[in-house]
Amino acid sequence: MQQLTLGQAINQALREEMRCDDRVFVAGEGIGVGIHDDPRMATHGLLEAFGPRRVKDTPVTEAAIAGLAVGASVMGLRPVVEIMFNPFFTIAADQIVNHAAKLRYLSGGKSRFPLVVLIKTGAGLGAGCQHSHNLEAWVAHSPGLKVVMPGTPADAKGLMKSAIRDENPVIFIADMILNFIPGPVPEGDYTTPIGVADIKKPGTDVTVVTWSKMLGVALRAASQLEQEGISVEIVDLRSLSPLDEATVLTSVKKTGRLVVLHEATRTGGFGGEIAALAAEKAFDELKAPVKRVAAPDIPVPFSKPMEDFYIPNETSLIQAIKSIF
Repeated sequence: MQQLTLGQAINQALREEMRCDDRVFVAGEGIGVGIHDDPRMATHGLLEAFGPRRVKDTPVTEAAIAGLAVGASVMGLRPVVEIMFNPFFTIAADQIVNHAAKLRYLSGGKSRFPLVVLIKTGAGLGAGCQHSHNLEAWVAHSPGLKVVMPGTPADAKGLMKSAIRDENPVIFIADMILNFIPGPVPEGDYTTPIGVADIKKPGTDVTVVTWSKMLGVALRAASQLEQEGISVEIVDLRSLSPLDEATVLTSVKKTGRLVVLHEATRTGGFGGEIAALAAEKAFDELKAPVKRVAAPDIPVPFSKPMEDFYIPNETSLIQAIKSIF
């Protein structure tokens, strides 16, 4: 078992898939230089390894990058393009939402449009509101797009390999903080299925559904609560679309309590979808109201103390869990 950061795990997946399939190429702003020159980043060293034909440094224009991905996919290639920060998805949204997401549907399923859009996301690095906002609910709301958000390096590698091999457009959202936190990753070739959640910690008293960086918050909170006699089951969604309803519902029916944890702002966040799922399909098994722990409805602050206030933490999760007992 090797120790890699999330970015290094993605990098390993990209290298392996690019070696196996010459249709796979990578494109994005500053690929191989600048921030990408950090060995913990997803595209580090790819330019030197595969050359400029398959690793394209693009102009600073997210709309064109997304358009490049759609066009290349239509022509039979398997592009992986990077949108450097999640809020910049709004600039690329026309090509991704109005074209990539709809082409296979419009073909009646007869054509394939494989492409991966890799997006950095998350607060905690003092990058300001234009670079840090989590917009996964926007993307998951667009039919035709698969959306994954890994919380561990092992899942990141497996999901990236699955995303590249998928015949549909996949939005791969990777938290920036996780690029600096190493974790165990299996050696060799493996995939993590898209649309399958994972029970990261079994429990009996309350279900916490979460994804991405908030998985670490959930695990630390669960460890504290265990000492007080509260057993927390943690469901890591890994994929928001398609959503693994069965795993969520099985857990909620077992514990009878549900808390949804995500870093994105509360109103319109994907946590509301999980809460609605429990209300529609597990209402009789619920022993208490569903709780959501999320960021406040404000832009991500730049100042460190205010940013720390913005990001949900173990204290806020523990308070929410205790409130339903």
